[in-house]
Amino acid sequence: MKSIRTRIAPSPTGDDLHIGNVYTALINYIFAKQNKGKFIVRIEDTDRTRLVKGSEERILKSLRWFGLDPDESPEVGGPYSPYRQSERLELYKKYALELVKQGHAYYCFCTPQRLEQMRKEQQSKGLPPMYDGLCKQLSTKNPASPAGRQELRTKNEKYVIRLNVPNVGTTQFTDIIRGKISFENKLIDDQVLLKSDGFPTYHLAVVVDDYLMKISHVIRAEEWISSTPKHILIYQFLGWPLPIFAHGPILRNPDRSKLSKRKNPVWASWYREQGFLPEAILNYLALMGWSPPASGTDGSEIFTLDEMMKHFKLEDIKPVGPAFDLKKLEWMNGEYIRKTDNPKLMAQILDFYKEKKLPERIVQKTIPLIKERIKKLSDYLPLTEFFFNRPAKYEVDLSPKSPQLSQLAQSLNSVENWTADNIGKNMQELVAKKGYKSSDFFMAVRIAITGKKISPPLNESMEILGKEEVITRLKSFFI
Repeated sequence: MKSIRTRIAPSPTGDDLHIGNVYTALINYIFAKQNKGKFIVRIEDTDRTRLVKGSEERILKSLRWFGLDPDESPEVGGPYSPYRQSERLELYKKYALELVKQGHAYYCFCTPQRLEQMRKEQQSKGLPPMYDGLCKQLSTKNPASPAGRQELRTKNEKYVIRLNVPNVGTTQFTDIIRGKISFENKLIDDQVLLKSDGFPTYHLAVVVDDYLMKISHVIRAEEWISSTPKHILIYQFLGWPLPIFAHGPILRNPDRSKLSKRKNPVWASWYREQGFLPEAILNYLALMGWSPPASGTDGSEIFTLDEMMKHFKLEDIKPVGPAFDLKKLEWMNGEYIRKTDNPKLMAQILDFYKEKKLPERIVQKTIPLIKERIKKLSDYLPLTEFFFNRPAKYEVDLSPKSPQLSQLAQSLNSVENWTADNIGKNMQELVAKKGYKSSDFFMAVRIAITGKKISPPLNESMEILGKEEVITRLKSFFI
């Protein structure tokens, strides 16, 4: 059996790594690892007009955050350096010219204006947008002859190189996930392979790179199915063996529309900034269109990457686009937080809020109070802000000044051993002695101490704040 080699090939034309690309990367990574193969990262940066500054750096940062590190890098650049298509232009030109020489591609000199007019006419007639093949017949009835093309090239006319698709027959392939897929050649466009700026299009570059990098399995999203026959023709024209294709589902919104930034956060950096854990996201993505034959170690949907590698099979992925539900992801992230041991969770919280430089001692003490209440790391500070700063505003107006708080301050001043149990006992005794309505009394205390109607456990919070600070906060309402 030949060695397994997979790849993820994001394009730096967006803000960051798309969550759909994270899904594709995960499948490629797992399949390579479970077969003792190699996982490769390749940056497809040939569309120079759409490049976003800093996008490549953010993509690589996100892949490292998820732990989806490549097993192979170019000879230069060091570890974690990806292959870049922009650094391989001579290779693409070489094979484009080889296709022209064989008559499997041709020079096209059509101007953008002519192509735009052609598309408008096709649209008005209800025809699919395809190149009409004018340059196939340029100066000769034999499309393989370079005579007329060479004449125009010497005049410095701008040109592209197009794939010469046969107008008869079919092109077919077997997809691991979807079975046999077939396309009529007459419906396949004469795709541009090499642009006038010397850069290849995706269709040429992806085939050349996948072949030279010995990619055994091309695992990508279903949106590339319609492009696959073009790629197969290039493989066949160059005499190269085909890789194995597997087209997974596209992630969708709960309303079944395609996952897009108009309806859902799609960039990996957003999830990191919101305090999602990478292992929780990967676990959730693993369930998109696939489910293990056995549940995770605790009998739930929670399972590790190692557990997934034991059971995962490409052919078990369902081709129907799964719904990406943010609320379900939040639930799963909360499950991961609850399973995290306190020292590790403290380190994660401190790192998440590193710019705020939260006191480690306070974070350590508050984790047991909030661990069951948060779903994301970003939920921590809204719940615990009052530990670090006195409330600037209160959810309930405590004026006119309640004598209850004044009496509580005096009563708590007598507590020598400042623990949650002793604090609670003292307050209960005061309520009983004065005949206060318990719910009103404790709500007033909670508001005075935390500023909010809902907070972490009150007695434990008061213990962490300390006697002096608690009494100061109570006194602020009657001094």
